[in-house]
Amino acid sequence: MIIPKVELKPCFLTPKRLQPELPLLVYLPGMDGTGQLLRSQTAGLEVGFDVRCLAIPREDLTSWDELANNVLDLIHTELEKSSQRPVYLCGESFGGCLAQKVAVKAPQLFKRIILINSASAFHLCPFLDWASQFTYLVPSGLYNIGALALLPFLASLSRISQRDRQELLRSMREVPPKTILWRISLLREFYLEEEKLRRLTQPVLVIAGANDRLLPSVAEAKRLVSIFPKSKMVVLRNSGHACLLETDTNLYKIMKKNNFLEVSAQTAETLG
Repeated sequence: MIIPKVELKPCFLTPKRLQPELPLLVYLPGMDGTGQLLRSQTAGLEVGFDVRCLAIPREDLTSWDELANNVLDLIHTELEKSSQRPVYLCGESFGGCLAQKVAVKAPQLFKRIILINSASAFHLCPFLDWASQFTYLVPSGLYNIGALALLPFLASLSRISQRDRQELLRSMREVPPKTILWRISLLREFYLEEEKLRRLTQPVLVIAGANDRLLPSVAEAKRLVSIFPKSKMVVLRNSGHACLLETDTNLYKIMKKNNFLEVSAQTAETLG
């Protein structure tokens, strides 16, 4: 008997408490692809949202278009259960690129878009772009060491709890070398015509860590804000690249402070 191979596809991680009456917030993660690193923000976000985190299989080697289509399929499946609620799309780092791809494919689907230290900044680093072409020469056994060396560039470690530092390192080490190489190649080839981004007329919140040592996130935030018709930039003065892991960062409060919450998301907080 031939046992068919199970095809692993991206899926949504769902919280223990489903809240179909609230706006849907879809979070697209960074290079690790796990979605688990949003854990420190989930409790705050669940005050006003029904949260879903994308989890990308470790062996996933699909294109931007395939990933974007998978995300849209997952969102439409969620909306079959409650079709009238607004959808917020939030992408961080690698997920910031994916969020832009998803949004231009379905521009009318999203009520609000949040981009956090978007890795579309990759193209602003000529040296990083050049160096990434040689990552395939690194022996696979050295990737664990490389993950540890990269940690100070990924995060402002003094602003992150010991537990979350370990979780970040573990998530990085669990991604196979061939997947890392593939996702770096996706970043290297990432491109979207500005005209397509200009068609996104919903409010866009662009968040950047001023102390991002991995990518020029503030410069990219300025570029993106100059493109989106209705956008606002928030610079987190002391934050690094993995800013959502920092103990002083509260995404829900940032959204609220910048008038980025619809009435339904704020009403839920009041009732809670």
